[in-house]
Amino acid sequence: MQTKGISILKNDNITRKIGIIASLFLLSVVFTCFTSKFLTGANIMNILQQSTINGCVALGMTLVIITGGIDLSVGSMMALSGMVMAMLMTAGVPALPAVLLGVILAVVLGMINGFLISVLKLQPFLVTLGTMSAYRGLTLIISNGLPVRGFSSAYTNFMNSLNGIFPVPVILLLVFTIIIFLVIKYSKYGQYIFAIGGNEEATRLSGINTNYIKIITYALSGFACALSAIIFLGRLAAADPQAGNSYEMNAIAAAAIGGASLAGGKGSIVGTMIGVLILQTLNNGLTLLNVQSFYQTFAIGLIIIIATIIDRYSSK
Repeated sequence: MQTKGISILKNDNITRKIGIIASLFLLSVVFTCFTSKFLTGANIMNILQQSTINGCVALGMTLVIITGGIDLSVGSMMALSGMVMAMLMTAGVPALPAVLLGVILAVVLGMINGFLISVLKLQPFLVTLGTMSAYRGLTLIISNGLPVRGFSSAYTNFMNSLNGIFPVPVILLLVFTIIIFLVIKYSKYGQYIFAIGGNEEATRLSGINTNYIKIITYALSGFACALSAIIFLGRLAAADPQAGNSYEMNAIAAAAIGGASLAGGKGSIVGTMIGVLILQTLNNGLTLLNVQSFYQTFAIGLIIIIATIIDRYSSK
């Protein structure tokens, strides 16, 4: 019976991936029919580059969702870590140490979320809703609400350079995706987060330190936000205290499209990345068709609802 259940689950995951790949293909066909600007090398590369920031955040969000949690503070963590990186560089700190300090800060912020949720047993939604506001407030305080520009040109030149065919941000996302995929598929940590999302109490009783695993997971979400901040700074050559607004919604949408269940215990790294591409393709195509941005926001919300309905009934 258990083997049969696992087989059904695997078949469901395969069917889900085929479905979202087909959705991405059909979406591309539709936009290609309506505008000749869509299916060009420059535009495809533009979609890939625009997907990198949300892609990094969505990967971290996927890990959190698999454990049965949620992280609404991802946009604020990205903004705060990016602001610290930019301010250090404008103060004369070399780019590499500045970036490393920003990454450490984001990891610590994620660990704070994890500690409050796992050790103090607080609700993930309420905790990260609070830290979302707190981290955003810190960003506004240290920057006086103003963007920071004029940092290392060597850094921005490197982040906008092309290595062969793919630009640096795309390479960073690809490497990060492969690492997370391998960790989820082949490490004990990957088994543990699915177990926690499926039944945290049973996992704890089996001898696994669930608090530690959840803190690590939220720390990885913080690291993913720092990576997105690195890409954001390189692309825009500026740190904006309002950066990252609504990024949590895009990340949740990408994970949900990719098959992650908001109830926990279910998620796919490959599926999340396809979800990221679907969202960015939708935004790109609608922009080329001169559709106003608030329709794009409506479409993302609708996608989240549809993905939730599909997950609900496929679970049954």
